[in-house]
Amino acid sequence: MTPTSSRPSAAGIHPLHGLLLSGSFPLFLGAALSDYAYATSYLVQWSTFASWLIAGALVFTGFAMLCGLIGLFRARHRAPYVLYVVLLLVTWVLGFVNALIHARDVWAMMPTGFILSIVVAVLACAATLLGFSRLGGRS
Repeated sequence: MTPTSSRPSAAGIHPLHGLLLSGSFPLFLGAALSDYAYATSYLVQWSTFASWLIAGALVFTGFAMLCGLIGLFRARHRAPYVLYVVLLLVTWVLGFVNALIHARDVWAMMPTGFILSIVVAVLACAATLLGFSRLGGRS
């Protein structure tokens, strides 16, 4: 056995970061599905569900972005982190705009809210995949 002076780095992202990151996509996806349910049934409850799901997703995405910023300053290879944080920022900003659109009258939010919910869900999926695949290695 040879003694080493450096401590091995842990593989993967921090468990709290993983929890926050994995919570944003299902909430944005649930909002898109709730918008679809409203578009097909015209029941106002689906719009309310979508609004609450978007609010929860914004909280998760914001804290995941904060964890990503901390990881950005601690990483040796910053390129994946920069792309990841920018993708989370775009997701959060479009999600916030989507929340403002969902705050309108129920009839006024369609179809813009539904389309934006789909776009934000796809961006959240991309950020989740990038966060778990590219940032999962040694940094």
